[in-house]
Amino acid sequence: MTDSSPVFRPRRSVLYMPSSNERALEKAKTIPADAIIFDLEDAVTPDAKPAAREAAAAAVQSGEYGRRELIIRVNGIGTEWHDEDIKAAAAAGPDVVLVPKVNSAEEVHQLVAALEAAGAPEKTKLWAMVETPIAMLNALSIAQAHERLTGFVMGTNDLVKELYAEHVPGRQPVITGLGLALLAARAAGIVIIDGVYNDVKDAEGFQAEVEQGRQMGFDGKTLIHPGQVEPANEGFAPSAQAVEDARGLIEAFESATGGVVTYHGRMVENLHVESAKRTLAIAEAIEALQD
Repeated sequence: MTDSSPVFRPRRSVLYMPSSNERALEKAKTIPADAIIFDLEDAVTPDAKPAAREAAAAAVQSGEYGRRELIIRVNGIGTEWHDEDIKAAAAAGPDVVLVPKVNSAEEVHQLVAALEAAGAPEKTKLWAMVETPIAMLNALSIAQAHERLTGFVMGTNDLVKELYAEHVPGRQPVITGLGLALLAARAAGIVIIDGVYNDVKDAEGFQAEVEQGRQMGFDGKTLIHPGQVEPANEGFAPSAQAVEDARGLIEAFESATGGVVTYHGRMVENLHVESAKRTLAIAEAIEALQD
């Protein structure tokens, strides 16, 4: 569906931009984020939502954002803005429509039906924000609900709130939820993007959370400030050494004539080759973005 296929799309940095802010939308054209979320939800006040809806649709259709993946985050199911958001997003035809607080497979089917009824093109996929305890426990059924759903975005702020937990370094209070969502995403073969880091002035803390997210297996991170883009891009990209090792490992495996295959003293099996090929696919896709 996504990353398991030969064609890989980088999603290292997924930047929220308020669609009610014209200057922010203009600035987003020059920010080297892999994806832009034109936000109609939390970043937009109620009185500004209709104008923000129009601005997001216009931005998506402008053709001025290069190779960035373009995402519209609508307001959630049951809000007074949701239906009109879905209609506008479907008509605009972004790469993705992102919906907050998706809690069940039934809601996924409801959202897919609404997008199709509104005439969304086939290329417009659905991503679900998973950010509640019930979503964590239903993560696999949500991830497998429909082929149009191709991604999860973690809503860690809401999850912390719902758990009556605290934001702490290392994110121990939400590790179980992160793990459940990751397991479900990988089982279903969909993308999964880590949640935001709230303190834009804490570069060290942000870097630590990027590293944690990469080590856990997230495809990238949602961001709330342009200054977080470059560290996320670097953190979720394979290092030069990792790329070199991947090439060497594949070469050693493919040139073997029998017996145990080793690379730098370590045994090489099919699973290592698959991981190495994914590393090269990511590196090549990132390089293609810069052409």
